[in-house]
Amino acid sequence: MNSAQVAALQTLLSTPKKIAIIPHKNPDGDAIGSSLGLYHYLRQLGNDVHVVSPNDYPKFLKWMPGSSDVLNWEKVNSDCVKILEEADAIFTLDFNDLSRTGDMAELLQTLPTPFVMIDHHREPTDYAQIMFSEPEMSSTSEMVYHIIDALGHKNAISREIASCLYAGIITDTGSFKFSATTVSTHHVAAELIEKGAANNEIHTLIYDNNSADRLYLLSTALQNMKIFPEYHTSYMTLSAEELKKHNFKKGDTEGFVNYGLSIDGIGFTAIFIENGEEGLIKISLRSKGNFDVNTFARAHFNGGGHKNAAGGRQIGTLEETTALFESLLPQYKSELSS
Repeated sequence: MNSAQVAALQTLLSTPKKIAIIPHKNPDGDAIGSSLGLYHYLRQLGNDVHVVSPNDYPKFLKWMPGSSDVLNWEKVNSDCVKILEEADAIFTLDFNDLSRTGDMAELLQTLPTPFVMIDHHREPTDYAQIMFSEPEMSSTSEMVYHIIDALGHKNAISREIASCLYAGIITDTGSFKFSATTVSTHHVAAELIEKGAANNEIHTLIYDNNSADRLYLLSTALQNMKIFPEYHTSYMTLSAEELKKHNFKKGDTEGFVNYGLSIDGIGFTAIFIENGEEGLIKISLRSKGNFDVNTFARAHFNGGGHKNAAGGRQIGTLEETTALFESLLPQYKSELSS
């Protein structure tokens, strides 16, 4: 943790302020967990705090304390604009480029407000005056814990803060199985449980609350799977028609991509999901070992992320996108074989 940045944040928070917290568009468990964990902490310090989300997020995350207070940019736009324009500071969590906020970016780029970035993705842009960028950290939620600790307020972590941060950590680490999970991650998780995070209950709320439609959708994705043993690669697809057939709701495909990586001998996998409304294909990439999907996504699919977990998007049909993906595999054969 950069001591100069901690000192700058301490100065910023030395008096109560109007603060907005923003996760990325299509927020996942880490984005919402870190945002709400920080929300509860900053409110304890006497600040007037609002979480403004670029759009809605999955139902299985809406149990988190403070979730009902999150403002949706798409639904209450005028309220959100007012909060952002009047904010004394804006915290951006779990992203490092304002473009990740979608339609909000146009307004954010014009504001003179000081920004605080808290993020664990690679290659940050320089929009923030105070920047916490830790690409080796397991999650933004773990970073928020360390920041609270560095500010000398670890004893202020309530059950609400602990629950939100624990949820963010387990979702971004795949319940502690991804390679970014460290000894520190486990220590932080243990501390959060001691602070009141009900780990068994949180796991159940996130992972064991499936609808029949979601399981049918997973079955469809698995049936669509293609495997390329010579490249140690697999991928799945879901068309807009298939999503509609199974009454797709935001968050229903969360974690699907990991099934492709669970196959013996597979070190690289993807899922391609057709978004009919936006006219593009959304892509999630995962890998094991040294194959860098962040570099792959940036080079070919307008995306990025982490070494072993990244995303991207492509304009075109499912068939065109998967054909492009397949055509790229031969040039990575040596890397995928190792």
